[in-house]
Amino acid sequence: MLFMKNSTIVNIVLALAVAGLYIIYFTGNKKDKSTEADMAKGADKPLTIAYVKMDSMLFTYELAKKLNTEFASKREDFKKEYTEKRIKFERDAASFQEKVQRGGFLTEDRARQEQERLGAVQQEVQKLDYDLTQKLTEMQEQIKQQIVDSISSFLKSYNETKRYDVILNSASMLEGSPHYNITKEVTQGLNDRYKSFTK
Repeated sequence: MLFMKNSTIVNIVLALAVAGLYIIYFTGNKKDKSTEADMAKGADKPLTIAYVKMDSMLFTYELAKKLNTEFASKREDFKKEYTEKRIKFERDAASFQEKVQRGGFLTEDRARQEQERLGAVQQEVQKLDYDLTQKLTEMQEQIKQQIVDSISSFLKSYNETKRYDVILNSASMLEGSPHYNITKEVTQGLNDRYKSFTK
């Protein structure tokens, strides 16, 4: 069963998913504050860069933690539902085999009917496995998108005052000075905003 084999916790999935956002640019809505004198002199503003550690952030961002807990609970519910139906089918199938071996069916017709019934049940169990796996995959995608949207919207608002030219995800960097690491500040801001929304 696919979803039973997928033991990756949502935070790690989200970290990998968000790692796809290698570089986030926030220069589109900036107003050019260069003075005419600066422009006349040809003065260039130095590039300002910061980065966040998405994997660390996702373990401390309250919304991500909440969504992870909800996902884990739903995954356990699905696992229980599937396991119960699979075990019942396996018992019925074993009982059928035993009955065939000891000649427990009155007619071949009756044995064939039971075999067909078990075949239909097996297909139902397989379909349930597929359906539940699909639901979990969709849920993971929705969670990923919700987290991405939340972080992106916060960073846009955050960057209106900070005015970094580029904010990077550390997963895309080979090396970076801790001086440019804004993870703690951003996470605090995300959690403050989340708490204000949930009041």
